Amino acid sequence: MVRGTEAGWGTCSHTVSLGVKVSALSYWNNSVAVGSEFEDITILDAITGSQTAVLSGHTSGVYCLTFSSDGGSLVSGSGDGTVKLWDVQTGGVVKTFGDDIGLVWAVCFSADCTRVASGSWDHTVCLWDIQTGECLCSIKQQDYVGYIGFSPMDPQHLISRSRNKLWWWDVNGHQIPPLCDGFHISFSPDSTQFALCNEKVITVQSTDSRAIVAEFHVADARAEFCYFSPDGRLVAAAAGNTAYVWDIASPDPHLVGTFVGHTGYITSLIFSSPSSLISASGDKSVRFWKIGALSADQVPIDPGSHKTTLSSITSVSLQASAGIAISSDKDGVVKIWDLSTSLHKATFQIPAAKDMTTGIGDAKLIDDQLIFAWCYNGKIHIWDAGKGEVIKKLDAPQCMGLRISGDGSTLIFLSDGCIQAWSMWTWEPVGEVKLDNLPYLDPLCTESSRVWIYFELSSGQEGWDFGVSGPSPISFDPSTGRPPLDFIGGPSWQTHSPSWIKDTTTGKEIFRLRGKYASSNDVQWDGQYLVAGYMSGEVLILDFSHVLPQ
Repeated sequence: MVRGTEAGWGTCSHTVSLGVKVSALSYWNNSVAVGSEFEDITILDAITGSQTAVLSGHTSGVYCLTFSSDGGSLVSGSGDGTVKLWDVQTGGVVKTFGDDIGLVWAVCFSADCTRVASGSWDHTVCLWDIQTGECLCSIKQQDYVGYIGFSPMDPQHLISRSRNKLWWWDVNGHQIPPLCDGFHISFSPDSTQFALCNEKVITVQSTDSRAIVAEFHVADARAEFCYFSPDGRLVAAAAGNTAYVWDIASPDPHLVGTFVGHTGYITSLIFSSPSSLISASGDKSVRFWKIGALSADQVPIDPGSHKTTLSSITSVSLQASAGIAISSDKDGVVKIWDLSTSLHKATFQIPAAKDMTTGIGDAKLIDDQLIFAWCYNGKIHIWDAGKGEVIKKLDAPQCMGLRISGDGSTLIFLSDGCIQAWSMWTWEPVGEVKLDNLPYLDPLCTESSRVWIYFELSSGQEGWDFGVSGPSPISFDPSTGRPPLDFIGGPSWQTHSPSWIKDTTTGKEIFRLRGKYASSNDVQWDGQYLVAGYMSGEVLILDFSHVLPQ
């Protein structure tokens, strides 16, 4: 997940280009089914974006699909005039419904997965028995059917769309009031609210009273569809090339993210988690978005260059035990991010930022005090951010890396061919190690008085414990204390390379930062969270708890 702003811009963690126009998406348990103008259905891994399977059987484009509630089945509708039921495990066709029902625009499962409903270009809604393949009911509408769904309030009722009208039907084909204006309807997970798209307005209403809970507007294009997040706190909608996300659970419902990047109309939009969104577009791509624009303030965009005015992030620090991450930028702005809410909790400005040209620093929250260290003019300056004053200066010629230990007891920095450690309490040196290779501090960095060093040229790692008595630190096996998932590559003081995660037991790669996020200025990693800072001024926070070995 990527965490960020209250009312800003969304960020795309990675993009998958399929070479054909993408028309439909469905999500279940980190699998994304993708339908396109090509007849095959592609299954993608929602974490990496990699292709995991291809389902072949349709003879024309696939324009709608959805997983069953248990993820074992997938139903799809195609331009070949058929609806197909797939076994996701084997990739085979279980049953084909219809043989010439026109181009199928919409499909859905009933809650008990015993029936499938479909909507077609020929104005027909069909209800199919999954066991027998029989058409239980056929309903003729006034125009093509662009949406179909079972009512969560009554499994014997269907909701369909014809042009800009939403119709209610019973499963025998009888119309049920009320008829309402709209292009799409979506119900909250607990069914107490529904969201309705009507032209450029999205309304969230109470299911029982129909009272309006919130109302939002989009610009430029009509809102085609809208969805609730799995926790019911957010509503997303797509209009033209842009997706929007609103917070409807707060006392003051408001926009929390704007997702810009597609060059064609968004054709499908789904939540993959309470903080993740996936979109498909006519530009032949599927984009994986993280909700929250990664800066604490709304990010102004230059329409000509599409570059943000944020200052480059120079350091990030992860304190997962405290539920926070800390970032600092080249202008000396330090921000504390709350891992659970996606928002920043506090912002500090270091007064001497104009002199901080090297961009080497670190920050830690120690006993509720934000301590910030930054190297400039050959010295490390230690700031108490709360008081806004320097509490110590240490000589550090040719400083190439700087970290405050995880417990706040030790300052560790790379300087002039060696690694040095200083006590944060006495300001006395506690150890020094001479180095013969080009090093940088490992993203795992420091745990108490232990530090991991990664060597650029040999691609090796070493570790030292500076918390022992005596003049010299003790070397330890760098694999000791490392998490079951290992961070590889990433930033160094000299070059930038892609960052990826592997399972240390199997050696298998399970995630790689791609595209825009393949190279960062600084990274922290503790085995669950990865925090990265970028030259663009963005901060990326990924949570790998769902892939940790059990």
